[in-house]
Amino acid sequence: MKLNIVLVEPEIPQNTGNIARTCAITGAKLHLVHPLGFKIDEKSIKRAGLDYWDKLDIEEHISFEKFLEKYKPEEHNMFFATTKGKTKYTDIDYSNMDEVFVLYGKETKGLPEWILEKYLDTKTIRIPMLPTLRSLNLSNSVAIITYEILRQHNFEDLQEVSTYFD
Repeated sequence: MKLNIVLVEPEIPQNTGNIARTCAITGAKLHLVHPLGFKIDEKSIKRAGLDYWDKLDIEEHISFEKFLEKYKPEEHNMFFATTKGKTKYTDIDYSNMDEVFVLYGKETKGLPEWILEKYLDTKTIRIPMLPTLRSLNLSNSVAIITYEILRQHNFEDLQEVSTYFD
């Protein structure tokens, strides 16, 4: 199974660094959609990703429109993570999908409204939370949904038992 994590115009380097580390350690591909709120070579993003950057499968896109031209939502198992989503992320059966794309918007605004309106009933997913608070941290949201998708694929190719003390 190929998992693609897509960050659309991320703004906070530490979040992107943490997400990059999650992608590297799970084998997910990271897509960064420009404009970014930082430079990839900034010390803070490198520090958050630690020494995993050379193990990361990463693809950059010059704009959201260019990303959608290359990876069309109608032709891919593509989901838009948003607090406005209609479906809980756990209600999707990812187990029969060979490739999955999960898109996340910028920290301050989320995904563009026009894309959410277009796919609200068919491709938006949400993490349940209290209605009185805005949202989870972006890197936490990515980790939660990533591990649900991997769980449904029985953590294929991932080490489940520690060999640290062996």
